[in-house]
Amino acid sequence: MERKVIYQVKGSPAVDGAGVHLVRVLGPDTVKEFDPVLMLDSFDSTNPPDYTAGFPMHPHRGIETISYVSSGQMMHRDSLGHSDTISSGEVQWMTAGSGILHEELLPAAERLLGVQLWLNLPAKEKMTSPRYHSIKNAEIPEIPLKGGMLRLLAGKYQEQSGFSGTHLPFDYYDIHLNAGSEITLTTESDRSVMLFTLTGKIMIGETAVEEKTAAKLSSGTSVSIKSLQEPAQVLFMSSEALNEPVAWGGPVVMNTREELQEAWKELENDTFVRRT
Repeated sequence: MERKVIYQVKGSPAVDGAGVHLVRVLGPDTVKEFDPVLMLDSFDSTNPPDYTAGFPMHPHRGIETISYVSSGQMMHRDSLGHSDTISSGEVQWMTAGSGILHEELLPAAERLLGVQLWLNLPAKEKMTSPRYHSIKNAEIPEIPLKGGMLRLLAGKYQEQSGFSGTHLPFDYYDIHLNAGSEITLTTESDRSVMLFTLTGKIMIGETAVEEKTAAKLSSGTSVSIKSLQEPAQVLFMSSEALNEPVAWGGPVVMNTREELQEAWKELENDTFVRRT
């Protein structure tokens, strides 16, 4: 059975961090529809003053932040002692777990193009130990398609495997389609699947999806994606819906208000980050 679009959200301009201009697509109002993807921000600018102020040191708990830079760079530093930079085509995967502080800097580039998403952690694993991992280009399989290419950022595609997280299964593809091309992907029928149009306009079945739009798909065993008169770059995300309560307070996402209050209390007392 072919998957169809059941819900769309087109991104809108926003400013976050120390003054980073971005496109906000998913957030607290779309938790139920896109479970387990909580937030999705897109970056697309050829004007460095739009983003070079970056995101100063800030806390996270209860989620994983996954950043993909299709073009440009992102520098990362955190309370675990990690300091790392990803460049065009690479991924940062940070498990906030029980609590982490980090900052992200965005150096000037000819074009900054990419996405950051927040992947929810199951209730029983929200207080897991924090971790950081970068996925560099040498670790990302590039798979030719008829009319395009698929970059396997994480998870599995057919017989190929990429980086795998330790909590939720997550297949993450960067699909490049030539103008007027069409591909069909096989999907597991019980997975929660969404697409995001990073550049270009596409058709999913008979439904048009504009650029910078997240599309949640119905259940099914396949999805057909077609580009139109221009090439398109589409991000495909497949995971398992958690169907758990969400209590969201800024950069902390837990299951109850009491857990949120505890997190803010620990931030005030400087006990948020567990010391080992």
